[in-house]
Amino acid sequence: MESLKKDKTLKERKRGVRRDPEANRQLLIKATLDTIADIGITDTSVSRICERSGLSRGMIHLHFGGKDKLLTEAAQQFSAEYYAEMDRMTDLGLHSSPEDRIMAVVGADLSEVLLNPRSTKIWHAFRGIASSHPGIARYSSTQDHKLVDTLLEAFRELGEQNGYDPDLAEDATSGTLALLEGMWVNYLTDMQSFSREGAGALIRRFLGGLYPGCF
Repeated sequence: MESLKKDKTLKERKRGVRRDPEANRQLLIKATLDTIADIGITDTSVSRICERSGLSRGMIHLHFGGKDKLLTEAAQQFSAEYYAEMDRMTDLGLHSSPEDRIMAVVGADLSEVLLNPRSTKIWHAFRGIASSHPGIARYSSTQDHKLVDTLLEAFRELGEQNGYDPDLAEDATSGTLALLEGMWVNYLTDMQSFSREGAGALIRRFLGGLYPGCF
């Protein structure tokens, strides 16, 4: 009797999924990202995505037109989720200091919410094929315009307040983003010994060298 109830529930769930195209899309995107995190992008086949999502191959072609488009949309969603969380964690209000806004970006990027085994494996996988996959390349860059502008504006404000060369802001922005990207690589290659506090302190020392007395 219990088995019959489970079968009925499963059938109802499948019928519900078939009636909801957006639910199907999200299942396939999540299955793609989870599979990439588990076994890498090379071994992320249509069969494995279907197995994980519980949907058929036909659903991939119906909603995405094929695996390549699915990978592109998975990269797009992964990027959107990252920047949405970054925005949430760095919203300090209108009266925050430029130093606080800069270090909020650093702290958010190094936090467990963004920097974790799943996210770094997915990010590394997408970056690895970006040069041969233009669709993924659009969403795998760490040079998001909004994030760059946020840092650039904060560094410019910091320079104006303390009498530093305005051109220093561009170097500071590029350097900060490069250091953060390097920290993701360090984390991915040695998660056990990686120190978030140490990484944040290193970046703070770098910024303190560019803007003495400010960090």
